[in-house]
Amino acid sequence: MDPELLVLALTHRSFAHEAGGTPTNERLEFLGDSVLGVIVTEYLFATHPDVPEGDLAKMRAACVSQRALAGVARALDIGQYLLLGRGETTSGGADKDSILSDALEALIGAAFLSAGLERTKAMVLRLLEPTLAVAASAGAGLDWKTSLQERSAELGLGVPVYQVEHTGPDHARVFTAQVLLGGIVHGQGTGTAKKHAEQVAAQHAFASLAGADAADGAPTARASSNGGGSTASAEAPVNGASNQARRRVRSGA
Repeated sequence: MDPELLVLALTHRSFAHEAGGTPTNERLEFLGDSVLGVIVTEYLFATHPDVPEGDLAKMRAACVSQRALAGVARALDIGQYLLLGRGETTSGGADKDSILSDALEALIGAAFLSAGLERTKAMVLRLLEPTLAVAASAGAGLDWKTSLQERSAELGLGVPVYQVEHTGPDHARVFTAQVLLGGIVHGQGTGTAKKHAEQVAAQHAFASLAGADAADGAPTARASSNGGGSTASAEAPVNGASNQARRRVRSGA
C-alpha cells in the first residue's frame, strides 16, 4: 500500500484539526465504503443464487454494518495506529465503533487506489470471511429495521417512525431512539451511534410484535429496554465472527 495513503487512512479529523487542517481519512472512507459495498454485494449474489433480493440486502447490511467493521478493525488492532486528537484520545476514541469502522473503510479505499480492485477484493473477503459465513443463517436479526418494517406492513400498522434524541458532547454522544407504529411506542434503544440505537429499538419492537416465543428464538440476545450494554441486529453474527477473524490474524492466515 502507498505509505502516504496508509497514513492518510489512519488520520482522524480530530488530529487533522489540531494539526492545522491537514487532510483527513474521510475521502478515503467515502471511496472505501463504495468499494466494500461492491465486493460484498457481488460475493453474496454469486454465493447465494436462490436467496431473494430482500434477504440479500439484509445479509449485506449485516456484513458492512458499523459494528461488524469495528470488530474486524479490533482484530487487526487498528486502534493503536490511529492518529487522533487529544480529546478523542482521552475519551477512548481508539476503541469507538464509529472511528474504527471509518478507518477500516478508509484503509479499503487506500488499498483500492494502491493495488486495484482484485487484490482489494481478496483482502476484504479474507477479513470478512467469518461474518459472511454466518450471515446467511442469522434471520431477522441481520437487520431489525428492515424486518420490523416488513412485519409491520404484514400487520397493517404502517411504516415505523423513529424518534431519536442525543446527549453528551460530540466526542461522547449517546443516542436514544424510540420506534412508533401507528403512533404508539413499541421499542426503545440506546447506543453510541444513531443507527445502532435505532436497530436496538427495532429489535424490541419486532419482539413485541412477534411475541415472547419468537423473541426467545431470535438469533441475538434480547437487549434491555434501556439499551444498556446491548447490541443489535446486524451485530448478531459479529462477536463470533470477530473472534474468528482475530484468531486468523494472529495465526498469520
